[in-house]
Amino acid sequence: MTDLASDFDFDLPPALIADHPARPRDSARLLDIPAAGPFHDRIVRDLPSLLRPGDLLVANDTAVIPAQLDARRGEARVGITLDRILPDGTWHALARNARRLRAGDVLTFAGVATTAEIVSRDAEGGVILRFDAEGEAFDAFLQTAGALALPPYIARPDGPTEADRSDYRTIFSEHRGAVAAPTAGLHFTPGLLAGLDAAGIARRTLTLHVGAGTFLPVRGDSIAAHRMHAERGVITAGTATAINATRAAGGRIVAVGTTTLRLLESAADPDGTIRPFDGDTAVFIRPGYRFRAVDMLMTNFHLPRSTLFMLVCAFAGYQRMRDAYAHAVADGYRFYSYGDACLLHRATSPDGASA
Repeated sequence: MTDLASDFDFDLPPALIADHPARPRDSARLLDIPAAGPFHDRIVRDLPSLLRPGDLLVANDTAVIPAQLDARRGEARVGITLDRILPDGTWHALARNARRLRAGDVLTFAGVATTAEIVSRDAEGGVILRFDAEGEAFDAFLQTAGALALPPYIARPDGPTEADRSDYRTIFSEHRGAVAAPTAGLHFTPGLLAGLDAAGIARRTLTLHVGAGTFLPVRGDSIAAHRMHAERGVITAGTATAINATRAAGGRIVAVGTTTLRLLESAADPDGTIRPFDGDTAVFIRPGYRFRAVDMLMTNFHLPRSTLFMLVCAFAGYQRMRDAYAHAVADGYRFYSYGDACLLHRATSPDGASA
């Protein structure tokens, strides 16, 4: 098993980075990557035919909040990106110019009365904020003062557009709290869901609020030294029961997105049994990890040297994914949040997930 981030690097032509989604969403391309044999070029709308009756599709129902805030401490501007809400109602956030902030400082926001107090800060550019609004008043504040925290590779010189407000939202969105969208879910449409229903594919959701840390790269070349940021997740008793019943009946668990996969693996017993979950997870899945809960994974194409590319290499095999990404680049697949998708089958050999 490699411990070098450089082993997960690859060349990606900038022209393949998508800055808008396919329209309609389920017309995006889908690279079918079986455990062995050739890859198959399909489209997302083919998904029902690639699964079996009795399989269970599990998606993330988090909803993105406008988490990018332009604050001021006196005359100094401070860029804030909300990361996650903490059990006591405060927020962990990433801050530009965080070293200038001190506990007790008060941040203001243009055009609104809401303020935020700095409770504490950490050495990595993070701060704990306590806002003087909560509930519906806080939601209204975000709608007025906040903007979508689009990934930095989506070029928006003038900020997110009106189209992004709907484009960056999945059909499963229900529980607000994510900074970034679980992007594999962006491909689903009412027609695709109807097709899955007709094919006998069951569906369930869980909630993992994707944090600002999802944009952070692996610094340095040592994977072991990388620390994942915690993210809040919930798996209800009903979803856990449905997953366990599916596996007992011989069906496969198909995770829509790496966020879904990470939460399922966090809630799995050694034998694969899923327990209800309500808490934080910071699981880092990389080659050498032994999967317990997920059989197939639908996901977008990820950044070089990213923890998400490491995850898919762990799931489907290191060389298998390097070959798949080379195929995708050569064939002009669109990458990242607004790009195309791939469908991965879990590696079957004991060493299939090792580099």
